[in-house]
Amino acid sequence: MSDLRNTAFEIFEHGVAAANPEAGVRDALARQPLAQVTGRTYVVAVGKGAMRMLAGVREYLPANAEITVVTNPENAKDIDGATVFAAAHPVPDENGLDASRAVRDILATLGADDQVLALISGGGSALLPAPVDGVTLADKAALNAALLGSGADISVMNLIRQQVSDLKGGGLSRFASPAPVRALILSDVVGDDLAVIASGPTVAPIGNALDAQFQLEFLGIWDDLPVSIQNHLLSDPVLPDTPTCDNTLVGSNSISVAAMAKAAPHAIQSDIPLEGDVEKAAARIIEEATKAGTYIWGGETTVVLTGDGRGGRNQELALRVAILAAAEGWDDFVFLSGGTDGRDGPTDAAGGMVDAGTLARMRAAGVDPLALLENNDSYAALAASDDLLMIGATGTNVADLQVLIRG
Repeated sequence: MSDLRNTAFEIFEHGVAAANPEAGVRDALARQPLAQVTGRTYVVAVGKGAMRMLAGVREYLPANAEITVVTNPENAKDIDGATVFAAAHPVPDENGLDASRAVRDILATLGADDQVLALISGGGSALLPAPVDGVTLADKAALNAALLGSGADISVMNLIRQQVSDLKGGGLSRFASPAPVRALILSDVVGDDLAVIASGPTVAPIGNALDAQFQLEFLGIWDDLPVSIQNHLLSDPVLPDTPTCDNTLVGSNSISVAAMAKAAPHAIQSDIPLEGDVEKAAARIIEEATKAGTYIWGGETTVVLTGDGRGGRNQELALRVAILAAAEGWDDFVFLSGGTDGRDGPTDAAGGMVDAGTLARMRAAGVDPLALLENNDSYAALAASDDLLMIGATGTNVADLQVLIRG
């Protein structure tokens, strides 16, 4: 099994490497250099890939550029000439609130002779919360927690988040106006909808407050929300026009899946991303892998929380595949599901890598995989079988990648 596991991990590594933020932004600025302005250049880098994106553009910036970085603690480090905020993800915290205020304050001072370079990557939505007037950070945290446990996909989550934030849904560009904004964007969203990535700070909003209310009611969590958020959405504020920004995509899940396919020339690559409920995604994987060979997918699934265990969508997907594969009698396989950012949910694992011996190792360690799955406790299950995928923070984020090899 070790050879299959090594091969699967190497294929996954090729996918992560293809999402190199430094190379992506460097190539973009080499093709189209920053404009020469008589005023100030303000750089705001937000997301899990913020540090590496900034590293790729430093050589292209004027010496007096003002720089703000907002990223997760695992990736944050001090940088000369930049203000760095280490904010929480996926549930926002006070550091993110302080970062939002700092960014808004600087944007509000810019004029037509200045320019903004926004470096945007996945995770930016939680890292830069900026709640609207009347909504507190605790209210936004409650909204995020409800959304994360509801099974909502990323597009729906960001549609809703945009309605209660000053910087999402084109808010960054509105605060910067009349200064022009150029954005280099690393996509963690399947389909690369720029309005969804980090909740679209430089793109017009996905919908309006009425759309958000409908989705929250459909998900069954409207009545659980803070009254301040309900009142804000019911007031249906009209957003001002969003200035047009120069938005450029520099990396994506589809690019990483293509890189995995190149690393495994005979692999079967699915044309349909893995999305939606993780239970259905696991069943689809088993159905598609009908014969021996290598299969690869990309995408981002969702988990409906019914228990109080610990884990993430990739860990639960790996555990579900292990259980279904055992039911099908597979005796020689390895399946890997990992987040390209190196962190799956609120854990230190990127995901899981399971094989035909996984369930036996769990039971030998004294745990019941089915009971742990029922409690959404995939982390404990995979830890017992030594099947957690631990790669550390990668400094990038283009959603999730999956590799299945059947011997």
